[in-house]
This record gives sequence, structure tokens and C-alpha cells, in this order.
Amino acid sequence: MQEINEPVAHAQGVRLLLWRDDLINPDLPGNKARKLKYNLAAARQQGQRTLLTFGGAYSNHVAAVAAAGRLYGFDTIGLIRGDAPAEGRGLSVLNPTLAQAVADGMALHYLDRTAYRRRSEPAFIAEQLAHLGPAYVVPEGGTNALALPGCAELVAEIGQRTEFDALAVAVGTGGTLAGLLTGLAGQRHVVGVVALKNGGFLRAEIDALTEVAVDQTFTNYSVQTDYHFGGYAKHSAELLTFIQQFRERHGVLLDPIYTGKLFFGVLDLIGRGYFRRGSTVVAIHTGGLQA
Repeated sequence: MQEINEPVAHAQGVRLLLWRDDLINPDLPGNKARKLKYNLAAARQQGQRTLLTFGGAYSNHVAAVAAAGRLYGFDTIGLIRGDAPAEGRGLSVLNPTLAQAVADGMALHYLDRTAYRRRSEPAFIAEQLAHLGPAYVVPEGGTNALALPGCAELVAEIGQRTEFDALAVAVGTGGTLAGLLTGLAGQRHVVGVVALKNGGFLRAEIDALTEVAVDQTFTNYSVQTDYHFGGYAKHSAELLTFIQQFRERHGVLLDPIYTGKLFFGVLDLIGRGYFRRGSTVVAIHTGGLQA
């Protein structure tokens, strides 16, 4: 836990803390490890030796599955959205995320955007397994019912360190936020700062996840959609400057896909009076620093 001293927080009477989930495990940091925890256990229980998942070329989740395979003895397959690199050019044409995934033992296969849109269809998944062999399938972003209990454990861990009134987290697929909601069980508040454009659909996704996991939906959260900086994996000079200045002030590196947008949004919300005076807000650094 790290205190974040920002003038806007002092002016608004808000105590701002940072939970450093990026430091928990350097090989498998952040919320991706939490989402995978019970999925890996299920794969082991089912006797599966291979993990298969989906993601874009800069996916934190793809990188995490590859690292988990290396650490815990699974073969891994990544079905990547987009065109394959030019043949014969090797790792030099892969971006750092995919290069690390390959170094961790992941076999990469590429899907055009039309095929990739079918990634959640049971028939399409069956086709891939018939072609690539049996595997435990982890959905894009690692978000499913088994992802939630791993993320829910964050609530107790943070609560052991401090009293708090609200948690704040970056949102991609909504799984981490949904897990936090199940851990809070309707108490206190969660703010989700959405990293993608047109993220209004996420509230229905989050409600569906908690309904499946704990047979309940929650109202003690908000989804903030004004801080996407153009959409998923998009950024601006303003955001990059913010990330650089944040590191200079606090010694913490944020990424331009998730956590940079999270903290930009949280500080803006504090300045707008979103959090009541006297409250303690814990923002969660979910890793993703290869970005």
C-alpha cells in the first residue's frame, strides 16, 4: 500500500492510496494472476495440459497466460487477433508482449477480424480444439465466473491494511470490478474507469458476471466512460505526459492502456467532488507494465 500525495486530493479532503498489485509477483503480476488462479486449478482438476486463450497483439492477458504456463507446467496457445508477421522474419517483428509470450513457450496462431469475432461461439471454439488439440479454454481477458473469486480476495487483503470507503480500478472486460463487487458484498463503493471507447455496455456485462458467480447483482459501483483517450490501446500526448509526471512525483510507473487512464480519471473525479470529503479511496495498480 502506498500513500499518494496529490494537491487535488488534499484540497478535496480525500485520502488517496495505491494498492501495488503490480508488485505481488514479478513474473505474473496484477489482476491477471488473480483471474487465472482458480482457472488454473480447474484446468488441473480436469486433467488438461494445455491452456488456450484469445487476445489482441498487446494483450496483458495473453502475456499472463503464457507466463502462467511456464510457471505452472502448462503448454499454452494464443489465438491472436490480426495478421501473422511476415514469414521468416522471426521474433524481431513481434511486439514485446508477443515476443515475451513466445519466449515463455506460447504457440501463436492468428485470426482475421471476422474469425476473431466468433471467439465466444461454442461451435467456433470446438473447431479450434479439433484443429489444435484438447485444451482448457480461458476466455479473452480471462473473465469468467472462476475469475471473480480470485479478484474478490483483494477486498480482504486491502481491508487488512486500511479502512477504506471506495476502491477504484481500470476496466477492460469488467471481470476485476465484478470480483471486487462480490468481495464487498454490497458494502462501500467501487469506481471502474473504462479503458475502451463506447464502454456503456459493461454495466450489463458486470451484472451478468456477478449473477452467475453469486446469484446477485450489485448497485454500489459506477462505470466511468470519459477517460478512454480514444479507445482501447489508444492514448494521447496528454496521457503520456501525465504518466511521466506521475512517475516523477510518486516513483510509480503506470501504463497507457489501463492504469494511466485509471489514475487520470480518479484524480479528475476527486477534483470534481465525486468522493465525499474525509473519505479514503484505494486505487488498484493491476500491472500490465509491458505496455
